[in-house]
Amino acid sequence: MAVDVNTSEPIRLVNFRAYNSSNQLIGTTDLTLPKIEYMSDTVKGSGVAGEVDLPTLGHTGSITVTINWRAATEQAAELAEQKTHEMDFRGSVQYYDSASGEYKTIPARVSLRTTPKSFEIGKFEPSATMDETEEFEVVYLKYTLNGVDKIEIDKFNFVSKINGKDYLEGVRSDIGM
Repeated sequence: MAVDVNTSEPIRLVNFRAYNSSNQLIGTTDLTLPKIEYMSDTVKGSGVAGEVDLPTLGHTGSITVTINWRAATEQAAELAEQKTHEMDFRGSVQYYDSASGEYKTIPARVSLRTTPKSFEIGKFEPSATMDETEEFEVVYLKYTLNGVDKIEIDKFNFVSKINGKDYLEGVRSDIGM
């Protein structure tokens, strides 16, 4: 069922699954998605009435994600290895269509290439979750909503696409990439 954005309200993430680069489930998790903050610098001087903090095209500060595990898994231990890991989080977003009175869903996907920064083994407590936590540095991120790429950041290949516009296209050309 197609979702009409003019008559539909996004309600919630119904659920999601987490996969590794081999398309294997990596466990029962929750994911803290990253904050994307552009690198900026203060500009002041002639022609500027005071100061303004302007971003550098396509450049972001450190991007991190955190995965929380309910219990220990082989995959969580593998993701602690100091190398690049690819992960894919596939979800379903629920909408309410006020015109038809029906609920509908659309796919949401976050694809990441990461390296581990920290790993917290969690706790041992009878009849409780272990609460393992891993934090990763993101070197590649793609966020797709309803089959349309909304954000793609590839730090090592100078890609910074937001809603289809690549803010580093001219930079790549300028520096011979």
